[in-house]
Amino acid sequence: MDLQAYLDHLNAGKPVNGGSEVHNYMHQVSQEAIKIYTKLNNSYHTPAEIVEIFSELTGKAVDESFALFPPFYTDNGKNITLGKRVFINSGCHFQDQGGITIGNDVLIGHNVVLATLNHGMTPDKRKDLHPAPINIEDNVWIGANVTVLSGVTIGENAIVAAGAVVTKDVPSGVIVGGVPAKVIKRVE
Repeated sequence: MDLQAYLDHLNAGKPVNGGSEVHNYMHQVSQEAIKIYTKLNNSYHTPAEIVEIFSELTGKAVDESFALFPPFYTDNGKNITLGKRVFINSGCHFQDQGGITIGNDVLIGHNVVLATLNHGMTPDKRKDLHPAPINIEDNVWIGANVTVLSGVTIGENAIVAAGAVVTKDVPSGVIVGGVPAKVIKRVE
């Protein structure tokens, strides 16, 4: 298996069965991600160096307008796509096997978790993984300590209040909050 075949499998939403070739390759990719984010997190880097390291982590060119305050954690890295002028604050955890796409002008607060995998529900399928993407559209602000679950799209100009758990799509131009997150009001 190679990286492209692995990503194609995940992006098609196909399950990853425990112990399968895809599952074993997933662990390989995770080890590479750990190596890269350890480098990112354990010494000072200029903003330009952070862009370079994040490009290495994602395997894609990251725009020079990208900003991140480490530490940052991911167990894959290769399925993250970033727009321009994205800011990620410290302590974030991206589980990106299912794919994380972040639009332009997005602000992500401290300790945000983006989780794109679910496990099988029945005990005999619990080791199986089910990927689904997270899409964050342009000009979204995600507050501190938010968790966004797999398969969720957060619409353009939306705000997710601190501490929310987002289990369903968020319409454009609204503020959501709570557990589970619900629409509070429209952005004015």
